[in-house]
Amino acid sequence: MTVVLDLTADPIDLTRALVDIPSPSRHEEQIAGIVHAALVATAAGFTGPARGNVEITRDGNRVMARTTRGLPTRVVLAGHLDTVPVADNVPGHVTGEGADMVLHGCGTVDMKSGDAVFLHLFATLADSPDLAHDLSLVLYDCEEIEATANGLGFLERTHPDWLTGNVAILGEPTGGLIEAGCQGTLRIRVHTRGVRAHSARSWLGDNAVHRLAPILAALAAYEPRSVYIDGCVYREGLQAVRMSAGVAGNTVPDEAWIDVNFRSAPDRDTDAALAHALDALGLTGVTRVPDGQQPPNEPGLSWELTDLSPGALPGLSAPAAADLVTAAGGRVRAKYGWTDVSRFAALGIPAVNLGPGDPGLAHKRDEHCPAVQITEVADTLRGYLTAAH
Repeated sequence: MTVVLDLTADPIDLTRALVDIPSPSRHEEQIAGIVHAALVATAAGFTGPARGNVEITRDGNRVMARTTRGLPTRVVLAGHLDTVPVADNVPGHVTGEGADMVLHGCGTVDMKSGDAVFLHLFATLADSPDLAHDLSLVLYDCEEIEATANGLGFLERTHPDWLTGNVAILGEPTGGLIEAGCQGTLRIRVHTRGVRAHSARSWLGDNAVHRLAPILAALAAYEPRSVYIDGCVYREGLQAVRMSAGVAGNTVPDEAWIDVNFRSAPDRDTDAALAHALDALGLTGVTRVPDGQQPPNEPGLSWELTDLSPGALPGLSAPAAADLVTAAGGRVRAKYGWTDVSRFAALGIPAVNLGPGDPGLAHKRDEHCPAVQITEVADTLRGYLTAAH
């Protein structure tokens, strides 16, 4: 059955419709097609200032729409169409009613409720005489998987003009507050080599796991830094997240590795973040394994960089961002974790996260979002987008 979306409907109903379209990463073709068709149909009905002043484009599973009304500023509304794999939670369902209504299902939090708000606002404001900013709506694929597949990164390379604006708003779940900026993230894999031996004759071997002891001690002793930027506090963290060693219960391991994740405050660029992590782990001067190569075979330590993404400063002092904070009643906190606001920050565009849903419920089997938060975020952004600044 063909799904037809009414973008002018209540964003709560629109959220329910989007949730019922499965779209795990790499499988966004259906939802992208439905959203694109809905935007085209909506724009065809414009008779006011947006008539002839709207562009709609689909590139693969990325859908973009923007007004070109010549308004003094431009706001980018960006959100991803994909979800994590469905876990028996599509189609969604509703519990409660009225102010107690809760939407359940994959994507209700991350982030089809945010997409619904953005689609509804574009459909109802693009042609309105009350609109104070030109709008760019950017909906993209593959955010939930490896960074190299990210649809927004693809658009940076192919359609950079679609990402320009005075401020960008990511519809990531924030519980209806503004979460400013984001942490940087990197992962280091520390390798150790030893000599294999029977554990009954352990003196004939060199235990690779034991060579990790200085790394574990450094992690246990690490004291994270807290940084205040634009009224937001960012707390750093250096944590072991994965490790592997050993081939049998009676064998001294000759090989071991541990993955360490550093979440850095956005005042550190990627070079500074990497230098700090290496220093904290005692790896400064230790052999780095080149990309795509194997660690050295001789006993000792080496390391490789397996992931690196910059953070994003809050940018709340920029006029457009400051106006958004005012519209949100001054409810602002730091973003813990990495989001695509980093991509906008790298382009020199202030960006914030603002969307319905508790981020702690993202990706969970029982993912759910209070309907009232969807309404509140839509009302906040409608006030911001129609207010002359």
